Amino acid sequence: MRRFSLFYLLFVFFVPVFAVPETWEPVATVNGCHGRHEAAMVTLNDRLYLIGGRKVKPVDEYNPKTKQWTALAKPPLEMHHFQAVVVGERIAIIGAFTGKYPRETPVPNIWFFDPVQNVWEMGPEIPQERRRGSAGVVKDGDDIYIVCGIVDGHWADYVPWLDHWNSRTGEWTVLPDAPRPRDHFHAAMIDGKIVAAGGRTSSAATKQVFNLTIPEVDAFDVNTQQWVTLREPLPTQRAGTMAVAYDDTLLVVGGEKGKGPAHREVEAFSFEDEKWHTCTPLKVGRHGGGLSMIGSKLYVASGSARRGGGPELDTLESLDWEDLGLPDQH
Repeated sequence: MRRFSLFYLLFVFFVPVFAVPETWEPVATVNGCHGRHEAAMVTLNDRLYLIGGRKVKPVDEYNPKTKQWTALAKPPLEMHHFQAVVVGERIAIIGAFTGKYPRETPVPNIWFFDPVQNVWEMGPEIPQERRRGSAGVVKDGDDIYIVCGIVDGHWADYVPWLDHWNSRTGEWTVLPDAPRPRDHFHAAMIDGKIVAAGGRTSSAATKQVFNLTIPEVDAFDVNTQQWVTLREPLPTQRAGTMAVAYDDTLLVVGGEKGKGPAHREVEAFSFEDEKWHTCTPLKVGRHGGGLSMIGSKLYVASGSARRGGGPELDTLESLDWEDLGLPDQH
């Protein structure tokens, strides 16, 4: 009996304990946000702002302390297919589309939303020969970079363009083209590099809207002004993705390809080991939604649950960065 007790105690105290992976969890909010897709989400002063999308819908502000959404002002026109960035205390929309599928038109101006004043303001014109939608947009201080995109809605004319806009001086500069065009993706800025992953070349003109997805990942070094293609492609090819950067890691979330439900996949590229890692998948697959962070917590909202335009989601999921399942490299 003593031998059994000793063995039992040794087993209890020394058997290896394996951690159970965390999962994305729906946030129990007081009320819902507006269902929307082809939208964007940013963080400003520890609040989330869900903005744009098909049709004209109010900006939704989320307060994580009260877990409540507040509907703010509607934009003066329909704006969708863009990646928003924060410029000072305003949210900037650059390279958006307006209008209906499949031949949406680029919005000719930069637009700003001021959450404190709850007003929309029209900014400078985008040079006519560089207008497009569905581009990646990232910022580095006063420097805003507009990556790739497509000129003629979902119809044709996807481009490899890269542009720089100085938000302080208003100067617009054309930079070297990316190695390949792409649209329907989000870019990220990591350690002085603009990274473009995911997306496709939409071509309704040839009835190939959804299937020409891009595996290659391209990065532009702001200091050397040169593009490189990373050795490892995106593991799960898809478009309509959301992306965020944290430390030296790029996170690509959700997306669409082919028929059926939107992707739940969450994949991360670490510049430390130069490898892709499979992360904890979303609870509900979605594309064209919003992804942002408050501190180390990730939030994903809205989007479409299936390929194309619906159903639009009005839910919010969250997960702490540490629970993505990434290997500990430090």
